[in-house]
Amino acid sequence: MRRFFQRLWGRGEALTHPDVAQQEHAATLPDLSDWMAETYRFVAVDVETANRQKSSICQIGLAMVTTTNEIRSVGILIDPDQPFETFNVDLHGIDQWAVRRAPTFDAVLEMLRLFLERHILVQHSHFDRQAFNAASEFWGVPELNASWIDSVQIARKAWPELKGKGGHGLASLKKHLNLNFEHHDAAEDARAAAEVVLLAEASTGEDFTELTRKKKKKFQPSVALPGNEQGALFGHVACFTGQLSMSRIEAATFAAGAGIAVKTTVSKKVTLLIVGDQDLSSLAGHTKSSKHRRAEALLQEGHHIKILGESEFLKLIVQT
Repeated sequence: MRRFFQRLWGRGEALTHPDVAQQEHAATLPDLSDWMAETYRFVAVDVETANRQKSSICQIGLAMVTTTNEIRSVGILIDPDQPFETFNVDLHGIDQWAVRRAPTFDAVLEMLRLFLERHILVQHSHFDRQAFNAASEFWGVPELNASWIDSVQIARKAWPELKGKGGHGLASLKKHLNLNFEHHDAAEDARAAAEVVLLAEASTGEDFTELTRKKKKKFQPSVALPGNEQGALFGHVACFTGQLSMSRIEAATFAAGAGIAVKTTVSKKVTLLIVGDQDLSSLAGHTKSSKHRRAEALLQEGHHIKILGESEFLKLIVQT
């Protein structure tokens, strides 16, 4: 059950179990600054736990999906400060020796918080979010304020024929989709969840944000995200209105990556309104959306709000 330890610390560094020198290597986190500075379409998240308590996270796996649908994955060992149970150790192979010099959850969460909160997070079932919240309570730190989606829901829409034939868990999808990964390694499972989303998009021709919607709605859903403090446009606050060529969620993600905080409504704090193509039949006789009209009213009152078309917004993001 030690097969996955080669992937625990980033992109391919070897780590076998247990050895004093190698445990010293595990005392520090891998350098994640390069990929944390980037913006991704979404980030898949998976956790392993030391015992039956959801708060006992002993490994976090992340899989970041780039704009060209490449997947970058990393696994981070966590000291849960809780006992390991035999069932869990047999399942994933992580024990007290593996985490003897690993960081604790609260330290890792604070390092990852801003990065995770400005991305859409994918989990395969609801367990991972629940574990994050339980571990946050255990360690006495604020819960992650992030937008989560469930890749099980996406898989159900893409492959409804699997209902009753193994279901839509990762083990079943591994066989059905011919996925190649080591189950119960958090980095591998996170990568698998990301692959499931990408394959579902290819199979259905729909964006992952559309596949998570229970019913088709007239308007695209909006999302609020904090801006990347290292982004060139940090300090700006944006709101989106109208039909965009990409989903609102993806547009918000890339805005946040450039430093722009995204809000769902227009207020005096908003400095940028991004306007997509309008469906005039849905505007109740108006030629502009209510957000657009509100922004123009604030402009007349002397507030600094710039109204951009989607193409102008994309050029602004590319230039940063």
